[in-house]
Amino acid sequence: MNGDGRDDRPAARAFTPCGRTRRELLWEAGGGFVGTALTALLAGDGFFPRSAAASETETLPDSPLVPKVPRFPAKAKACIVLFMYGGVSQVDTFDPKPALSRYNGKPIPLLDSDPVLKARNPGMLLGSSRKFARCGQAGIEISDLYPHLSHCMDDLAVIRSTHTDSFAHGSGLLQMNTGFVRQGYPSLGSWLAYGLGTDNQNLPAYVVLLDQRGGPISGPPNWGSGFMPATYQGTQFRTSGEAILNLRPPQGISTLQQRNQLDLLARLNQAHGAASTDNSHLMARVASYELAFRMQATAPEAVDLASEPAETRRLYGLDNPRTELFGRRCLMARRLVERGVRFVQVYSGGGHLDENWDAHGDVNKNHELHCGETDRPMAALLTDLKRRGLLDETLVVWTSEFGRTPTGQNGKGRDHSPRGFTAWLAGGGVKGGQTHGATDDFGYAAVENKVHVHDLHATILHLLGFDHRLLTYFHGGRDMRLTDVHGRVVQELLG
Repeated sequence: MNGDGRDDRPAARAFTPCGRTRRELLWEAGGGFVGTALTALLAGDGFFPRSAAASETETLPDSPLVPKVPRFPAKAKACIVLFMYGGVSQVDTFDPKPALSRYNGKPIPLLDSDPVLKARNPGMLLGSSRKFARCGQAGIEISDLYPHLSHCMDDLAVIRSTHTDSFAHGSGLLQMNTGFVRQGYPSLGSWLAYGLGTDNQNLPAYVVLLDQRGGPISGPPNWGSGFMPATYQGTQFRTSGEAILNLRPPQGISTLQQRNQLDLLARLNQAHGAASTDNSHLMARVASYELAFRMQATAPEAVDLASEPAETRRLYGLDNPRTELFGRRCLMARRLVERGVRFVQVYSGGGHLDENWDAHGDVNKNHELHCGETDRPMAALLTDLKRRGLLDETLVVWTSEFGRTPTGQNGKGRDHSPRGFTAWLAGGGVKGGQTHGATDDFGYAAVENKVHVHDLHATILHLLGFDHRLLTYFHGGRDMRLTDVHGRVVQELLG
């Protein structure tokens, strides 16, 4: 507000990612989307004479994923999110707390000030047994769980004051991925696909690489497009066997036969779509068929890790059964952003309890397992991006849905805690070699330069060229945002 009471904030309703008006946005989401999608299908994919697959830089007319210019220049062109599902203990990894060891076995003094914590019966303070060392020129402390990542600390901006709103995995995952604790909202990757499109029309804009043990609680809504057209949702790839199930054509079906089938479907869907004013899901499905047709020629090369030099495969730990699977996901993430994919989310942890980072029973046993699987591949990803000149234009985000308590549970474990935990950023316009914010003396709650998930999302969007207040989608009578009505860019993290 200014001095005379008027609100000087930008009018979010006037803007869309590429400067379109609300009326144009409604047209795209409703009946007009049918015409543009059909034009893309007919003019772009074989109804008129052309080759069966587009080039990487060729875009289909009026495609919803056509590359778009961000609102302001940005270094980052793509984003990789390394998501540690289950809740990483900040006091055992990136946030050393000497006082926690001194008061080991004593009640946590903060108990009476937090009724939610008190209701969860947190137990006594549990000091960390991990050894911390100052690493890099910046001297940032990191635990012995990360011997390889410790060599990359000058590239990291370590946020020790991240906080969210939910103690539960399902709602915590949703909030970290979509900004909201309930289902039905677009994920971060969907917002970026909507705002930026993709540079490669033969691959999805948004790819998800799940852990071999399964997906996170809440499942697909974590990478869904919510109320946006389904075009913007994440596409799951696998890192062994067929990367994309059912992508290969049936035996005996030629490329020309497939092309003719898709052209017939396009004409039938045009007739069907003319009778309805909202066909975004239908058109997204039609577009997915067309994308799958193009991917038959391009995806096998993109996911062919065997074509990488032996040195690179070793760097990511593909020669070690402990690191191979997560290493394959990290290497595939690099190959995908290298080929123009806008957003890749790589999960560590699946299933329940010690199959993910949910260390209720024994935090050391749990974290030694999962840090052992991820440490070398994550360091390799940063190193490989950097030596290829890609780190400057690729934002790498490491996070979990929440952290863990400084108190013990079941003797050696730790409970969930959203009050204060660690995330880090690297590359893509980030000022590395720094820590930002702090938790209290015991590592329970953020107390200094606090960074809410809305602030983290606002900063990520800024690094990719968007004001989070202006990247909007009209739905339910209002302009919706990833950050809702909250959020601020954490300027100290910017390079």
